[in-house]
Amino acid sequence: MATDATQTAAHEELLDRYERISNIEGAAGILNWDQEVMMPEGGTPARSAQLSALSATSHELLTEEAMGEALDAAESAELTDEEDAAVREIRRQYERATRVPTELVEEISRTTSEALPVWKEAKAEDDFSKFAPVLEELIDLKRDYAEQIDPDRPAYEVLFEDYEPYLGLDTAERILERLREELVPLIDAVGESDVELASPFAGQFDPDTQEALTRDALDTLGYDWDRGRLDTAPHPFSMGTTFDARVTTRYEDDDMLGALTSTIHEFGHATYTQGLPDEEYGSPLGENRNLSVHESQSRFWENHVGRSESFWSLFLPHVREQFPELDGVTPRDAYEAANRVYDDNPIRIEADELTYHMHIVLRFEIERELIEGDLDVSEVPKVWNDRMEEYLGVRPDTDAEGCLQDIHWSHGSFGYFPTYSLGSVLAAQLYASADEEIDDLDGQIEAGEFGPLHEWLTENVHQHGKRYTTPDLIEEATGEAFTADYFLDYASEKYGALYDL
Repeated sequence: MATDATQTAAHEELLDRYERISNIEGAAGILNWDQEVMMPEGGTPARSAQLSALSATSHELLTEEAMGEALDAAESAELTDEEDAAVREIRRQYERATRVPTELVEEISRTTSEALPVWKEAKAEDDFSKFAPVLEELIDLKRDYAEQIDPDRPAYEVLFEDYEPYLGLDTAERILERLREELVPLIDAVGESDVELASPFAGQFDPDTQEALTRDALDTLGYDWDRGRLDTAPHPFSMGTTFDARVTTRYEDDDMLGALTSTIHEFGHATYTQGLPDEEYGSPLGENRNLSVHESQSRFWENHVGRSESFWSLFLPHVREQFPELDGVTPRDAYEAANRVYDDNPIRIEADELTYHMHIVLRFEIERELIEGDLDVSEVPKVWNDRMEEYLGVRPDTDAEGCLQDIHWSHGSFGYFPTYSLGSVLAAQLYASADEEIDDLDGQIEAGEFGPLHEWLTENVHQHGKRYTTPDLIEEATGEAFTADYFLDYASEKYGALYDL
């Protein structure tokens, strides 16, 4: 019979092995950040080789026989709930990884690294034909990857579980269908409304001054600069660990509001990462739950805080200080500008809270058809434009503002997009719970008192890492199962009031 010391040793050996993998993947993350933010254009051949080597090493460590033995030993021990959760997560990753050959992992890593500059060039030159060959290659590789993991299930369903392993693709389908059914009539009603919301942020805004403003916003919201930094990237993102959670944004001369909301969005991601428990670094309990929960944190801060009237009462003086020409703008003007519905906008990351989900439905449908072999890559531009016109009433003028606008497919990220809508829906459910439990949350936002909100999110979401599955985490945090009710109620109430519906 195993002694307590033997059981503890088995668990510690498993975590030691996992931490080595986690550190290698963290190093790969820094190389990916560097490639998108700082690396000279000519660095791609070496970078793709470096990332491929790290992917192979990580995969070999995860799938080696000793890892399987460590898992077996840990699972036979009497574990606490937290220890059991860590073992569950490692087992899940192990089972998927052992079905995939190292050579395929290396090939996917090399191809995605080389695809990034191809996508950038194709987008800059508005030439989908330049990206099409590498997109075909990535689709073939990801189909192979999914078939290795589970040849008996649809490939897209298997790929989706890389990003959201516990809610299930059927949940994503159900949520997206409900959003389409209930948001389209609301968007139509907004379009027919005679109400014209304020638009005080038209004009040209110096990028350096925009950067000063976004740093003000991060200061105001409580970003931990000792564990983070702000840079620019063609497609804003955040990455890192609890000790180093970085944010990127981008500045357009004529879109100061876009840079600000994008930065607040990435702040939400980063503050989740910074809120993970330090003492669990390198274990599943020190990692984010998944991309649905991650996106809920970015949407929470971007939409429920950053687009609120309370926030604009607090932050507008900072805007006026950086841009004195906006001295006559009122908090109500700024609130209305931040919540205008643009049903003629073809760009996802510039979309409002309502039409955003039609952008996701479009991407979900197209990438699923690509992976399942129901759509040829050559057909993507036309199908994209046709569905954009059908769902949003706008047809992109170019592929650069159509099917080339997102970076995700160059990363080989097929199955990622639905987590954006799942995260938005979850953000509304979490905000409703926080609002119920925190005294005068709107008043605290207006006063710049974000401590209680950070504490609530840390206690109910961040500190758990991967202790709970997604459904269990939602139930622990809100007391209810995952539901779209809160988001749809929030959208109807907010936009009904704004547009006098």
